[in-house]
Amino acid sequence: EKRRLGRSDLLVSPIGLGCWQFSKGKGMTGKYWGSLSDETIIEIVDLSLKGGINWFDTAEIYGKGESERALAKALANLHVHLDQVIIATKWWPIFRTAHSITGSIQKRLEALNVSRIDLYQVHNPLSFSSVSAQMNAMAQLVSQNLVRYVGVSNFSASAMRKAHHELEKQGLFLTSNQMEFNLLNRSIERNGVLETARELGITIIAYSPLAQGLLTGKFHDNPQSLKDTRLFRRIYSSIGGNKLERSRPVVNLLKELADKYDRTPAQIALNWAINVHGEQIVVIPGASKPSHAKENTLSMGFSLSEEDIERLNRESQAYAG
Repeated sequence: EKRRLGRSDLLVSPIGLGCWQFSKGKGMTGKYWGSLSDETIIEIVDLSLKGGINWFDTAEIYGKGESERALAKALANLHVHLDQVIIATKWWPIFRTAHSITGSIQKRLEALNVSRIDLYQVHNPLSFSSVSAQMNAMAQLVSQNLVRYVGVSNFSASAMRKAHHELEKQGLFLTSNQMEFNLLNRSIERNGVLETARELGITIIAYSPLAQGLLTGKFHDNPQSLKDTRLFRRIYSSIGGNKLERSRPVVNLLKELADKYDRTPAQIALNWAINVHGEQIVVIPGASKPSHAKENTLSMGFSLSEEDIERLNRESQAYAG
């Protein structure tokens, strides 16, 4: 069943598709992944749609717009009418001011091949401009019918509240905050972000719901596979060393539940993430292979019992110490 994104009229599947991996190896962020062919990207998008996913999250910084263009090309090749899907993208704030939110919007629209962006997000709080200035710029885009709804990413509870109140002054509201959340990183439960989001009617969009692949168990089963992982990814996500061993009890429980539900460990981890806090959290796993896309969609076709959710809670809390 679809979930309402914040207080908007956007109805999204509990799982969307994160599109960082569509960067085609361009730019610094593109080096995180290998370069996928157009055919592979089209197949990933097609399987996602057929499996019930109706929204896609990308960003300006992903391959300097290459991810946005690749997504647009895939949807066009599949003859998908843009009214059938929801597209979210993000403005990159580092070393920029809020002026570039409005100044760069045409490039985002052209890259995505749309006349209006469904959800436009500030990628992180590290802009030269204040939150107030950023939200004023976003509100201007909404008034011009170039953006439907406004979101943020990596914003603290206080920054999120500030963004929400600034939009409220103009008769708008903050729709979402994109944060890392998974069985190995539940910091939003402790730092006020989840509580504030619930209070204000803001949806949490969870990125890295599989902890950069750690929760799939593939690195635990074959530690040598870490050597085949791109260096930038190993450094960014710290998936090796002590983290690998410390997370083993969590992964072992995921494997046990995967056998019980006839699913994969990844599907158990994703199902936990979309259900542990009711409908407050939706997730955006990536997919660098068609098989990953199909695995993502099948994470929505069942429900973990309350008892098993609690077992995962206890094990993940033990990991956090």
